[in-house]
Amino acid sequence: MEPRDTDWYANLLWIDRRKCVLLAHADTLFTILAADVRKADLAPLAPFVVGAIKAELRSERLPTDTFGDLDASGVQIARTASRTVLGYMNEVARSCEYRIAEAGGLRWCDIAQINRDLRRELHLSRQPPGHFVPIDLVRSRARP
Repeated sequence: MEPRDTDWYANLLWIDRRKCVLLAHADTLFTILAADVRKADLAPLAPFVVGAIKAELRSERLPTDTFGDLDASGVQIARTASRTVLGYMNEVARSCEYRIAEAGGLRWCDIAQINRDLRRELHLSRQPPGHFVPIDLVRSRARP
């Protein structure tokens, strides 16, 4: 499967002995950390993914259709198509682990603040201007 800019990537993490899901949009690197996820939340996976994306868009005061029509029936599980996004997600996972540990664990950390911070980090790009901030990219694409 060829990577597409519209793809979303998901990674299951274990942080503080709890399941967490890290989601990232391939083109903008809009990132979502869902913490303390239970197996029942993920079965089926599609409604969880769509719901998490829409909830985080609302938390940023963005329209829920910013990434187009998010249809749970269109969610497919496949192998990672972009090593670049996979590398980014590995870095973010480590960052989240450190932030949560620094706060004293999942029970004491502010996941909403971690999500906001992740979306406001500066990233290097091969295309001009050579850097970007995920939330700025997403806001520039949001429909008024």
